[in-house]
Amino acid sequence: MARRADEHVVPTRVMLPRRVVDGPARQVAKRLLMALVVLAVTVLIVWLDSDGYHDASDDRVDLLDALYYATVTLSTTGYGDITPYSDSARLVNVLLVTPLRVLFLIILVGTTLEVLTERTREDFRLKRWRTNLRDHTVVVGFGTKGRSAIQTLCATGLPKDQIVIVDPASKVIEIANAEGFTGVLGDATRSDVLLRAEIQKARQIIIATQRDDTAVLVALTARQLNRGAKIVAAVREEENAPLLRQSGADAVITSASAAGRLLGLSVLSPSAGTVMEDLIQQGSGLDLVERPVIKAEVGKHVRETDDLVVSVLRGHRLLGYDDPAASPLQLTDRLITIVRASNEPPLNHTPQAAPRA
Repeated sequence: MARRADEHVVPTRVMLPRRVVDGPARQVAKRLLMALVVLAVTVLIVWLDSDGYHDASDDRVDLLDALYYATVTLSTTGYGDITPYSDSARLVNVLLVTPLRVLFLIILVGTTLEVLTERTREDFRLKRWRTNLRDHTVVVGFGTKGRSAIQTLCATGLPKDQIVIVDPASKVIEIANAEGFTGVLGDATRSDVLLRAEIQKARQIIIATQRDDTAVLVALTARQLNRGAKIVAAVREEENAPLLRQSGADAVITSASAAGRLLGLSVLSPSAGTVMEDLIQQGSGLDLVERPVIKAEVGKHVRETDDLVVSVLRGHRLLGYDDPAASPLQLTDRLITIVRASNEPPLNHTPQAAPRA
């Protein structure tokens, strides 16, 4: 029932990051001021050369007549009741009044032209974005968990244009746009919303919704649309983790139990809790990274590497550092290591952020 209600409330659209522009009221006020300036200049020109104009009613052109003439001349082609008859007045009309009339009309229709131009530009940007988007990351939910996941990805070098955020709240998508991310407004349990995020071409999907049942539905829909993407999801309750794995998630993080274990560890050993918290925080102190084995390490024991190796990823098997099968290292292995965040890794390491528990 909640999903049906959301379908009627939440619109679906892609929102690309926008450039900072003035609001509509400010833009209209600027154009109105420009139009008044053009009108005032025209009135002044006609009034200063009033002797060169002829009024059919009283043969005299005063300030009010100049205002009337300028208004009808700028907005229309004029009525012919006030006409320039001297050579100087006609020359001024050709060189000054006519360009001011064109400028006045441009100002009046500028808003409409800008709307049409902006719409065309946005359509072009959207088509180009869809065409160029490949192997990107889709993040469902831009709350605390989603933001932390994105910060970790960006800290490891993932560009912002390779991240697409899906969220049902328009204010959240606006905040994401302001931070430079592309957002898709809509319910992520619907396939058409995920297709707008080009999920069928995504390399990895992060599900960070507020509800566990929503996460299960999103995982089912995402796996149906993309069989090869890596799906990582967060759940609040540990009992829902197996269901989420059956729904297609490759990795499931239980946020509530993980926080509880960290609290318990901090009570038993505050120093160990500090180390774990340091590992969780990306970009400071110690970091967990995943990197390939370099040629100089091939054939060596796990403990003979320069980094502190925690696990060895061989194919689809994750081997602990103390597993006899982990050594010797092979060229196709990948290492989960602990490194100092301030130290830049070697160029041939090409580290990636390791999955956080």
